[in-house]
Amino acid sequence: MTHVEKELRSQPECWERAAELSAGHRHVLGAPGERLAVVGCGTSYFVAQAVARLRETAGLGETDAFAASTYPAGRRYDRVIALTRSGTTTELLDLLAQLRGGTRTTAITADPDTPVSEAADDLVVLAFADEKSVVQTRFATTAFTLLRAHFGLHTGEAVADACTALAEPLPEGLVESAQFTFLGRGWSVGLAEEAALKMREASLSWTEAYPAMEYRHGPISISTAGTATWMFGEAPAGLAEQVEATGARWIEGRLDPLAELVRAQRLAVAVAAARGLDPDRPRHLTRSVVLTAS
Repeated sequence: MTHVEKELRSQPECWERAAELSAGHRHVLGAPGERLAVVGCGTSYFVAQAVARLRETAGLGETDAFAASTYPAGRRYDRVIALTRSGTTTELLDLLAQLRGGTRTTAITADPDTPVSEAADDLVVLAFADEKSVVQTRFATTAFTLLRAHFGLHTGEAVADACTALAEPLPEGLVESAQFTFLGRGWSVGLAEEAALKMREASLSWTEAYPAMEYRHGPISISTAGTATWMFGEAPAGLAEQVEATGARWIEGRLDPLAELVRAQRLAVAVAAARGLDPDRPRHLTRSVVLTAS
């Protein structure tokens, strides 16, 4: 069993621990009404998108998400929350240095013995969710759960659904699909983007992700026999039928969207195994992107 497979299977336990931990960090995760930005790189950026939409939709305050390298200089926030498994990513550390003394920052990380501990004003450590695999699974979903619980929106149902996602077999024949598209609505759009990234990283698959309502505005043209289109959350009326009419396979998201992401992680590992790839060591990727000065 690969590291990533072991790590993704530990997610229900990690989520429960994160939910319990959130109460002790309320003062650094943003108060209701505060204007927040959530930043990250790669997987952490897509999780930031989901967090921001979830918080703002819940009426807890204006919340934006940015890739660390695209943070808009001069825009004012009450706090910036940075997501970083490694604590060493260059663009994120550069941004925290720029914000120092002007905007309060909180870093959520798996490793406190890294530069992020000095770069951020406040630190939340999820060491129990750290990973050996380059491909990130449990840290991302655990960080999301920490914030979801802080917003008062985490329930035991999400954990139960994750257990279901780990126990049920993947749909028969799905691994053999030639192309995968993930769709989301609201906060699950970021999770759909992350599912597509997992497929690209672990299995070198042709994958795309879109807001569900946008899929009919062009992207549906790629759908054909051999395409799998996977919905995270409730689908817009009529979309399933339109996708199936193209000959593509429709995968209905029956579980909590975060648990659907767990199912997609399993698919990425299964496709990698079918193609003889090592999902722990994707080509051209490292655990953290550390840039050297030119």
